[in-house]
Amino acid sequence: MLRFMPVGDSMTIGSAGEHTWRYRMWQHLCATYGGPFKIVGPREALYDKATDSPASYEYADPEFPRAHLAGWGEGWLHMAPLIEEAVRTHRADVLLVSLGLIDLGFYTNAEQTVENVRAFVTAARAANPRVHMVLLPVVPNIRALTDAPFAAQVTLFNELLAKTAADLDDPGSPLLLASPPSPYDLDRDTYDGTHPGPSGEHRIAAAFADAMHQGWGLGEAYED
Repeated sequence: MLRFMPVGDSMTIGSAGEHTWRYRMWQHLCATYGGPFKIVGPREALYDKATDSPASYEYADPEFPRAHLAGWGEGWLHMAPLIEEAVRTHRADVLLVSLGLIDLGFYTNAEQTVENVRAFVTAARAANPRVHMVLLPVVPNIRALTDAPFAAQVTLFNELLAKTAADLDDPGSPLLLASPPSPYDLDRDTYDGTHPGPSGEHRIAAAFADAMHQGWGLGEAYED
């Protein structure tokens, strides 16, 4: 049985009332994977904006495996120390990782963030030397439209992430860089310029699914 663990920030945990891209990915795997699989991780909740805490279970459709390792306001900086235990405890085989926006926005520059990517990969492999990883670049967001220095850091980080993914790729523990969701329109695909709405959830899930299909022959291309 293949075990998938979604890892991410606010775009991955989602907030009360949403489906999340995790739900869309689960639906896609059910339809296309063709073998037994499980969604795993140490957390299940959504973020509750009313209480400013990850304490909601009010999914738009709660009838799906909701496990994940994602947190509102958490980035590579926060997940690197957690990933080894999470992979070991939940026996994850495939990590679907969407991180970086929080790091660049509040904590670290592009070069420092990439160092945390390296720490994350090393820790994940310490728990499972054959773990597979798919890394999503920082997706378009509204801050990058008005904050030129931040936009430059996002561009630089995505370039460094591509180089780091190529450098760290290993036949025994492959690492894929997904293509950014495309097309991705902030007015259509997000509800606030950053967090995905329903169409954005599909596009993020598609980025991961298409990377796995093209890179590893796993499943099929994504269809909305």
